[in-house]
Amino acid sequence: MSSREAQMLAREQGVDLVEIVANADPPVVKVIDWGKYQYQKMKEEAKNRKKAREKQSELKTMKIGLKISDNDLNIKVRKIKSFLEDGDRVKIMIIFRGREMAHKEIGQEMVDKIIQLISNEIEIVVEGKPQFAGRNLSISLRRK
Repeated sequence: MSSREAQMLAREQGVDLVEIVANADPPVVKVIDWGKYQYQKMKEEAKNRKKAREKQSELKTMKIGLKISDNDLNIKVRKIKSFLEDGDRVKIMIIFRGREMAHKEIGQEMVDKIIQLISNEIEIVVEGKPQFAGRNLSISLRRK
């Protein structure tokens, strides 16, 4: 179609003539409503940004002391489960205070207990071995 015919067609329909490929011979154009096209393009970009943001998982940290009661531990485990269900990774830190450093095996038992409580309901992957850093024993979890 000649450029003059395309311009007349666009004017009759009350829409715009938009150049799609300028380097082609002859140039490729499209008869569209430019405002509507820009709006749809903006919506698509926003949707893509939202999807990209959802795919990124955050690292949440949960600090737990050795002397925590069973009820408090259950509350923390429930919160960890909700983080994992949202797709986030969770770093569990067992904090040792004072003379508790002499009983590192209790911290390891606490980590095993927490992993057992979580894995009863959610399939998880333990990322690496539990590591001591100063007075903290930490381990990372993510959903399978």
